[in-house]
Formats: sequence, C-alpha cells, structure tokens
Amino acid sequence: MNNGKKLKAVAYGEVLWDVFGNEKKIGGAPLNVALRMKTLGCEAGMISCVGNDEDGEAIINHVKSLGLETAAIIKSEDFPTGLVNVTLNERGSASYEIAYPSAWDKIILNDVAKNLVSEADVLIYGSLICRDQVSRQALEELLLMDVYKVFDVNLRKPHYNYEILEQLMNSANFIKFNDEELLEIATAMHSPFETLEENMLFFAKKTSATAICVTKGKHGALLLWEGQLYKNEGYPVMVSDTVGAGDSFLAALITSLLTGKAPQESIDFACAIGALVAQASGANPDISLSAIDNLMAKVNV
Repeated sequence: MNNGKKLKAVAYGEVLWDVFGNEKKIGGAPLNVALRMKTLGCEAGMISCVGNDEDGEAIINHVKSLGLETAAIIKSEDFPTGLVNVTLNERGSASYEIAYPSAWDKIILNDVAKNLVSEADVLIYGSLICRDQVSRQALEELLLMDVYKVFDVNLRKPHYNYEILEQLMNSANFIKFNDEELLEIATAMHSPFETLEENMLFFAKKTSATAICVTKGKHGALLLWEGQLYKNEGYPVMVSDTVGAGDSFLAALITSLLTGKAPQESIDFACAIGALVAQASGANPDISLSAIDNLMAKVNV
C-alpha cells in the first residue's frame, strides 16, 4: 500500500486521562493506537479535542513530544478535557467510568484535520466517539473520504447503539472486535451462528469490510484476511493490567499488514505486543523489538 514509504496513519476520537486511584495516565483508544504506530515507524496524527485547561495542555505537549501531529487536536472553551476512572479487578481487567460531556465529544473538523486524512494511508476510528452527535457528525464527514478505514469496535455501556455500530461497520475496510463484542453484536444483528469463526464470516458478508479481526484476551486472536483465516493462541505473561493492550495489538497488526508483512507473521507480532502491554502498567509502555522477539521465540521453540 505504501510503496516502501512510511505508512501515514491518522486516528480520530477520544484523548483523555485514565485515572487509576491517585495516578493519571494519558489515554484514549485512538490515541493509544496512533502512539504505538508511531513507535513502529509510521507517521501518525491525531484528530480530537481537549479542554482549554491544564489537563488538555499536558496531553498536547506530551503527544507532541512523542512525534505525533497535534495541529488537529483543537481546544474547547466550553468543555473540559476528558477523564476516565479506571477500576481493575483481581485479573487486571479494567472497567471504566467515562465523564460526559467531555471536550472530545465536541470535535469540530478544521482544515488541518481534513488534509491529514486526505494524505493518509489509513484512518482509525472507534465507536465510543459516536456517543455525542457533534463528534459523530465530524466522523461521518471523514468516512466519506478516500482512505483505508479501520473500525475499532470499543463497546462501553451505555455509550452505543446497534444502528450506529452497523453504520460504522459498513464504512470500514477493516473491523476489529474482541470476542465478547463480536458475539454481542452478532446476536443483535440476528446471526444464526455461535462460533467466532462463523460470525466473522457472517460480518464479512453483511458489511463492506474485507478484513475482520477478533481478539481473545490471553488466548490470542483470529484474523480474516483476503478470505483466509489466521490465528494465534496467545503468549503467556503475568498480567499487570489490560488497559491499552488491544490498542497496541491493533496498531501492530495494521502496521504489519499495510506494509506488506504476511498475515500470519502480522498476527503473531501483534499478539506479542498486546501481551507485553498487558504485562506492563498503563496503556502506552515502552516495548522494545528485542522484548517482542524474545517473547515470540519462547513460544515458538
């Protein structure tokens, strides 16, 4: 797709602070994906909105320091920078309390944002951003543009409905679910099937997407790519927390596939990165290529 040049990625959606008790970490699924793609050698930009406050300034400064294009992260005078209270259970799995309304609910596209997408190879977007009509309308405008579109399903109750999810799926070239999300939406869309594999094929026929991926936590992932099914059984790690693991997985998978790597190699690489993020604390830990290689080598011996 990128003819040997750096892959250009743009993520659209929420940027916010994940609050773990007394500790705050910068997050938001689309931002996590963009940051990981940057570390994997892509050019990456972010389209979002923060409040005109200290939290917003800190996000922009941090993201800029990591090399992301931030000119399309606008500031709102009327709404605060987003906050999410994160609660971890004994297995490190997270639940979220997401403040509403937040600045990222009110994204208005500027010319920089539109130009970023027009020049990009891939646009990544999620479902949470559509909980507010303002940001949803901006996304709908971007989805009309000629760019490879990756939909990261990210169900956070009560912030979604199936009609909008179906529209978002129909706009995508690539859809990523976790296993629970896939089965929930399949049931809502009256799928007659029970297995993940059958429902992946169901969605491939029912939507315009040509690629579908399903993550299965510690049990790895499945990928439907060009009509073929690929799988990875996961890499054993001691989980610290699962925040951001799926985002880094998606970033690695998309980067690999769209730069011409083989599908099996891509899903193996992505699962290893996802596992290493789950092993660390927070959504965006530093992950070295040597750590990825070492983890993959342990399992493949």
